[in-house]
Amino acid sequence: MKTITITNVECILTAPDGMRLIVVKVTTSEPGLVGYGCATFTQRAYAVKTAIEVYLKPFAIGRDVDRIEDLYQAAYLSSYWRQGPVLNNALSGLEQALWDIKGKRAGMPVYQLAGGKVREAAPVYVHASGDSPEQVAENAQKFIDQGFRYIRVQMAVAGYSTYGSSSVVGLSAASRSISIDPGQKRTWEPTPYVSRTPALFEYLRKTLGEEIELLHDVHERIPAVQALWLANALEEYRLFFLEDIFAPEDIEYLRMVRAQCATPIALGELFSNQSEYVPLVKDRLIDFIRCHVSTIGGFSVARKLAAFAEFFGVRTAWHGPGDVSWFGHAANLHLDLVAPNFGIQEFSLWMHSDKVREVFPVVPEIRDGALWPTEKPGWGVEIDEAAAKRFPLDAADGDLNGSWPEVRRWDGTVVRP
Repeated sequence: MKTITITNVECILTAPDGMRLIVVKVTTSEPGLVGYGCATFTQRAYAVKTAIEVYLKPFAIGRDVDRIEDLYQAAYLSSYWRQGPVLNNALSGLEQALWDIKGKRAGMPVYQLAGGKVREAAPVYVHASGDSPEQVAENAQKFIDQGFRYIRVQMAVAGYSTYGSSSVVGLSAASRSISIDPGQKRTWEPTPYVSRTPALFEYLRKTLGEEIELLHDVHERIPAVQALWLANALEEYRLFFLEDIFAPEDIEYLRMVRAQCATPIALGELFSNQSEYVPLVKDRLIDFIRCHVSTIGGFSVARKLAAFAEFFGVRTAWHGPGDVSWFGHAANLHLDLVAPNFGIQEFSLWMHSDKVREVFPVVPEIRDGALWPTEKPGWGVEIDEAAAKRFPLDAADGDLNGSWPEVRRWDGTVVRP
């Protein structure tokens, strides 16, 4: 068989609807044969671009496109200090593009090269929020009426910048900030949130019934002891899972959760290193592994992680927010289709907005509460590079180049976002 080599590696930075995305394009010695992968790290996009174009590009040019694992291992070790979200996302963009090329050469979707389907589509969960239990229930019902069976629910806490809800209603005396930053607008206190959340789920179970699967994201914002209390308090409402209950620094508290309650736990969105997630799977301290696929290194690493988790009864629930390109969502979907231990797939309906579809005209379909592959070779996704240029990244950068603005407690202490 003719050897096809890499002739160019480049970044496509685009921000349709203001969402900052990083796509890697690999060009080959075979005319017309190109592949694309996702390297999206929204908060450090230019660092990833540098890692790809200054370091990975000269390393990859001239190498055989078929030797994905060999190239990955060589590039992974080439920096000596390895792991971390910048280097892992850069590697992901390269290796996902090579999987796209391999699928196109074979004339098959990538899932066929990974063993073939064990399901026809991937059920997804979507996000419903509101300022009150009644409003959350109303918004969740709209999704249920569209055929979605899994709903992540978040409720605003009056006067605070609550994760998962854009509302900050009625600044109360208790929430007024004495921050050292007079312009502080993102104030957060854990106790009001922890106190109100069980009441939200009590109302939702009475209103939506027992058959709808409810999920909730703590987003690592609360002290570990309050998270432990919350997991116990929510047990009776039978969540599908409680997400990111602890920060990576606090994961030893998972042993206490396991000893005290049966609330299912999903964790992994912030992980980038095998030493973070392997022990949690091995010791069965989580129920769902929820990594951001490009941040752990790409499709190949995630496939290995899914297979490892299968042996311990841990299901997959890959991170799938709006700040993942369609190539990244396709990689998630192809993993979902081949994993016997698939749990659920997060998905943002924003991915089907008009501006996003300008940039990505051919993408998987959302139907019956699930994501369906296009069945085209490779990832089955197409990008319009001219359209991508119409949404430059610098137009969406703001003052912080995509960084998350800090969240502070009322006394000025910075807290996790």
